Amino acid sequence: MKEEIVHPFGPLYSPDSRVLILGSFPSVKSREINFYYGHPQNRFWRVIPEVFGREKPTTIEEKKELILSCGLALWDTIGRCEITGSSDASIRNARPNDISIILRESKIRKIFCNGKTSFSLYSKLLEPITGMEAVCLPSTSPANAAWKTEDLIRAWSVIREYT
Repeated sequence: MKEEIVHPFGPLYSPDSRVLILGSFPSVKSREINFYYGHPQNRFWRVIPEVFGREKPTTIEEKKELILSCGLALWDTIGRCEITGSSDASIRNARPNDISIILRESKIRKIFCNGKTSFSLYSKLLEPITGMEAVCLPSTSPANAAWKTEDLIRAWSVIREYT
């Protein structure tokens, strides 16, 4: 059943963040735990530690520490939308998050989008405002089964250049 949902949690960043990673919109599981990439099959929390040669975090506090210590920031392109479950394909009437606070209060050098939905909505709704082009990285979602974790790690390694 499609319902309109407001993004339930805010961005994660620090004044030292240099790379902003934007997802599309939190999954049902992420909304339940009130934090990013909450679905246990999402490979985000396996990819990022490998890219930076770190231990895989298990708690939300460890995940926050990993992101901030690597010079990263996290948020989602969409701040409000109609969605059925966790399906990006079902997203309608998307309204963007205001990422200007992150851009103002940190040292973001590059924006990367986690998947095509985030990238297309960023390009349409936010790039005209920010003037910053984003790079589309392959989605870490379990729905992107065509990409093996090792291939995701190689593709995502580009973010190190900007941190």
